[in-house]
Amino acid sequence: AWYVPCLASLETLQELCRKENLRCKSIGITNRSLKSYEVEYLCDYKVEEGKEYYLVKWKGWPESSNTWEPQKNLKCPLLLQNFLSDKDEYLSRVKEGKALKVRNHVKALKPAVAGYIVRKAKQRIALQRWKEELNRKKNHRGMILVENTVDLEGPPLDFYYINEYKPAPGINVINGITTGCECSDCPAEKCCPKEAGFILAYNKQKKLKIQPGLPIYECNSFCRCGPDCPNRIVQKGTQYSLCIFRTNNGRGWGVKTLQKIKTNSFVMEYVGEVITSEEAERRGQLYDNQGNTYLFDLDYDSDEFTVDAARYGNVSHFVNHSCDPNLQVFNVFIDNLDLRLPRIALFSTRTIKAGEELTFDYQMKGSIDLTADSADGLSPSRKRIRTVCKCGAVCCRGYLN
Repeated sequence: AWYVPCLASLETLQELCRKENLRCKSIGITNRSLKSYEVEYLCDYKVEEGKEYYLVKWKGWPESSNTWEPQKNLKCPLLLQNFLSDKDEYLSRVKEGKALKVRNHVKALKPAVAGYIVRKAKQRIALQRWKEELNRKKNHRGMILVENTVDLEGPPLDFYYINEYKPAPGINVINGITTGCECSDCPAEKCCPKEAGFILAYNKQKKLKIQPGLPIYECNSFCRCGPDCPNRIVQKGTQYSLCIFRTNNGRGWGVKTLQKIKTNSFVMEYVGEVITSEEAERRGQLYDNQGNTYLFDLDYDSDEFTVDAARYGNVSHFVNHSCDPNLQVFNVFIDNLDLRLPRIALFSTRTIKAGEELTFDYQMKGSIDLTADSADGLSPSRKRIRTVCKCGAVCCRGYLN
């Protein structure tokens, strides 16, 4: 299904709910906020007759209900701290004075400063809600954090988090497999990889031991082995806590790990809508005009299908390109043995330190076309204007296509 973003502002929705006496936790209208006043954020500051006042936005109330309150009435130290830090950040950027003196001895912030503080407060709330939404929807162990200390960009308006492939009508990503290995202690002679003609992909430490280009066959839902089987890695999902963050060099959003990741460890899957290559070509032409496309060809055995993560995807949607990446693409088969429809897994190529950005090469196995917030690259299969690479690697090729 295609979803249409709500065009009404948060304040409009809050006011409508309040008039109709409706509760909606996602926009801050709860039983508590209907009956009481809670500071959502601080909008402005002034000194009048020697007293300090802050303009308060009340949680669950529209901006038309904002009131000036003396500082002594405010019991929100964290919001006060955010207000002051946002003010100092803005002033340090524009190198202006701290306050503007006006007539009758009133001190007040310049409108531009107050406007920035309000936008920053709204962004902080929006990113917090987005983080909560992402963690509600994800089905893996690792947590997802969101961070933007660079600009005022908020959450993407037309992105929906999914945990697995979303097939287009007529495409079956589960091919009805009804058999599995009989191993009680995988790997055994007739375990899933050997049945497919390949070796087990993981060692005893559950780390990858095969070379890029070789497929991974994991045990499936019909196998006799249990959840602790050493051949069940990708299907367990991301085990690391990751942070979607705003890059400071024009590459939009990126992803960094909050934990150390050892070499040859599974990090995440690349998921999105599974569409035909013909549909991918049609969408690609539309996306070109928008500068917004995430197309990954599933070309392990053929080029019939493509993963489109432009609107539906997971954390991998935000992973940037690098000519010297720390992630490698592998094709994985679990409950679907159709060679045309592998799952795409990203494994670490080296030890990755906590706080380091995660990247992979868009020209690895599978052609990828990512030209939106998290990327500025183009698929080599489409001959268009060459896009400058901003990865900053010593071995940078200069262009993404």
